[in-house]
Amino acid sequence: MSLQVEKLEHNMAKLTIEVAAEDVEKALQAAYLKQRAQIGIPGFRKGKVPRQMIEKMYGPEVFYEEAANRMVSDAYASAYDECELEISSQPEIDVVQMEKGKPFIFTAEVAIRPEVTLGEYKGLKVDKTSIEVTAEEVDKEIEAERERNARTIEVTDRAVADKDMVTLDFEGFVDGEAFEGGKGTDYPLTIGSGAFIPGFEEQLVGAEIDKELDVNVTFPTDYQAADLAGKDAVFKCTVHAIKAKELPELDDEFASEVSECDTLEEYKVEVENKIKERKESEAKQKKEDQAVDKAIENAQMEIPTPMLDLQVRQMAEDFGRRMQQQGLSMEQYFQLTGMTSERMMADLRPQAEKRIKTRLVLEEIVKAENIEVSDERLDEELTKMAEAYQMEIDKLKEFMGDGEKDQIRKDIAVQDAVTLLAGSAVEE
Repeated sequence: MSLQVEKLEHNMAKLTIEVAAEDVEKALQAAYLKQRAQIGIPGFRKGKVPRQMIEKMYGPEVFYEEAANRMVSDAYASAYDECELEISSQPEIDVVQMEKGKPFIFTAEVAIRPEVTLGEYKGLKVDKTSIEVTAEEVDKEIEAERERNARTIEVTDRAVADKDMVTLDFEGFVDGEAFEGGKGTDYPLTIGSGAFIPGFEEQLVGAEIDKELDVNVTFPTDYQAADLAGKDAVFKCTVHAIKAKELPELDDEFASEVSECDTLEEYKVEVENKIKERKESEAKQKKEDQAVDKAIENAQMEIPTPMLDLQVRQMAEDFGRRMQQQGLSMEQYFQLTGMTSERMMADLRPQAEKRIKTRLVLEEIVKAENIEVSDERLDEELTKMAEAYQMEIDKLKEFMGDGEKDQIRKDIAVQDAVTLLAGSAVEE
């Protein structure tokens, strides 16, 4: 195999790959051996027809496609390793010459890793984020915990109130006529949930058990059922049951039940500390994100289109795998959401470009700052991974190839670059 590399504009390259004539013959013979069982000629049993007879009857081109596919796959893989380019896309293959007795020649047009020119990346100005915790935030967090620990009780001695959970029958009428889909029996509804059209749930407040009442509403003009959109309707409703949440008392007993604290005051301090930790983490992430974004803005690079296309496809495939883990195929997801494959690809494109630029800039900073990851640091990361997978570290290393370990080194170095950017950033 011989290889010629031609650099093109816009971070593209063309590989011209030539496969020797003797290797072409081997590929044609392999194609014959694979396909002969499907070729029948009168007088011969299937799978026993000589190659020369098949080529005489159908022409030598009969095995070209299979042979070319085999040679492209093998030769491109060798060229990929030999060319010393950082290829960042799938190849676009064009066969130049395929003829029995002659070398096989094809080209592979590929995107290559763009050159990155860094701008300012140290001392960047970022927004200052407050990590102060207010009494209102502590109270809100505690109130949410009370809600999570509330018990549901049956209510029989009062009318419906906001946030109650009711069971009701209803039937809707427009101009005195019942309409399709407007009837429900023993329907569960939480008042204030917004599950029904605007104005419906509010009118149930004050309703008494087993007493019919009329609820007057107007369907929104953009309502999904066009025949009801914008029309006035009357729902005849009967509430059969009322349930309400009973919140636990806010006292020392509550504090001891939901935490390791003995008193309510201790619990409030604990909640405050947790909120502060969360805010500190969010502030750290925000600072890192802003520093990275500004470093990207200050850098210069040209992303080749095929590189961006590949990133979009990979992100779409990752999303598809996540949906599959939830029991949904992409077809089902599209049906449920009204999304299309084309729109998804278009929506993913800006995210894909941001992801590529982020990685390129951070890798360039790793080079500029000579950031290196020691074997000890790598072992620390592998130990964490082993613990997460509940494996012995030695077993994990056995399963992991050198390429995977190198990728983990790069990921650690990139995170170190993020830490460097954020550490030097100026909050204002």
